[in-house]
Amino acid sequence: MSDDPISQFDFDADSVQPILHDALHGADDGELFLETEVSESLVFDDGRLKAANLDSSRGFGLRCVAGDAFGYAHSSDPTLDAVRRAAEAASAVKRGHAGVLAPPPAGTNRKLYDAIDPVARPGFETKAALLQEIDAYCRTKDASVVQVSASIAGAKRSVSILRAGGDLKSDVRPLVRLNVSVTVERGGRRETGSAGAGGRAEFDRWITPDAWKPLADEALRIARVNLDAVDAPAGVFDVVLGPGWPAVLLHEAVGHGLEGDFNRKGSSAFAGRMGQQVAAKGVTVVDDGTMPERRGSLTIDDEGTPTERSVLIEDGILTGYMQDRMNARLMGHKPTGNGRRQSYAHPPLPRMTNTYMLAGEHKREEMVESLKDGIYAVNFGGGQVDITSGKFVFQCTEAYRVQDGKVVAPVKGATLIGDGPTALTQITMIGDDFEMDPGVGMCGKGGQGVPVGVGQPSLRISGLTVGGSGG
Repeated sequence: MSDDPISQFDFDADSVQPILHDALHGADDGELFLETEVSESLVFDDGRLKAANLDSSRGFGLRCVAGDAFGYAHSSDPTLDAVRRAAEAASAVKRGHAGVLAPPPAGTNRKLYDAIDPVARPGFETKAALLQEIDAYCRTKDASVVQVSASIAGAKRSVSILRAGGDLKSDVRPLVRLNVSVTVERGGRRETGSAGAGGRAEFDRWITPDAWKPLADEALRIARVNLDAVDAPAGVFDVVLGPGWPAVLLHEAVGHGLEGDFNRKGSSAFAGRMGQQVAAKGVTVVDDGTMPERRGSLTIDDEGTPTERSVLIEDGILTGYMQDRMNARLMGHKPTGNGRRQSYAHPPLPRMTNTYMLAGEHKREEMVESLKDGIYAVNFGGGQVDITSGKFVFQCTEAYRVQDGKVVAPVKGATLIGDGPTALTQITMIGDDFEMDPGVGMCGKGGQGVPVGVGQPSLRISGLTVGGSGG
């Protein structure tokens, strides 16, 4: 299959131009988004290959923007007639509107990942054998293992963004992921641990024993720790968060509130606060879509704008928002390369890419030792967040009770409860141990899911509410 999505349709860039010209004349912005994708996933569970899926899709979405409204129509029909019908539907939004079509985004020669095909290589047999090897390794390493689930997924997504006037930008986006989950049993009690990794690179980086064995070992370690866990206490505690993946709390509870649409509409807790102190001094938060081969990175966003490194909060001061083209225009800002969509069937929204907090100067051990009676939260699972207010509830998958500066026991059932804007002001220590997550993040917004990255150093936060059943 060609890397150029247009070659998979029954028209070319020139033949569709008259339709685009008519549809977008008098609009403020708009584009024809074309996409092809091939994806594969394998799941090895309970000692056997439980599922294997190979899917492909092809389609386009046509958007017409008029003021603060837009029309959007999409189809998997590859014909020029389908584009014509979509144009008629989408362009209805501009009736009575006399806009000037925005110029296309500037292009660059930068590429953040290679145009590889992780579905084609390595082959199915190699992937299935890998999962079986992971299963055998985990069961052999510890007799308490009663369940192993290992999965591997890869996709090759090719997109093109075509505008009236002929501007065309394209991108080929590989994405891979490997996950391991292990369940152990002792005395009738079962606990589970999991680990994963991935990014926009060849599978070879993750499927060698030197790469997957540490993931299997980590999943097994977490499961063993949880076998010894006692019920988490409930109350208000000072909390130390570990580096890397725990930044998912930052992503959900703070990051969404820094996206342009919520601030333009005034529904974010950060709306109207540009230039104000919104976090403790020393807190600097960045969204960076330019990190090579990272899961959340994009050479161009889904509107064709090159991604960038955007400083959102600097030393506690709000300095920027993440913007797509429409919200940037309406707010008098510039696009930041954060216009993202799940697929051709979805319009673009301002979304995060790789969102992280910069390191400070404290040692993690120093933070833990500073806790009189607190919680050390090493890793998180699922959570719930009110995007506009930043109120969150996050479940800890690995956490410890700390008393008089010493870790006394792992705890189970701990949840962290609070709101992001307040939590930012309660950060009292920032670690020197910055890490990015291993490449497993997904983010949901407006019914759309996109791959993202998160990162942070260890953090000490005062006065977080901890939900638990212990004393």
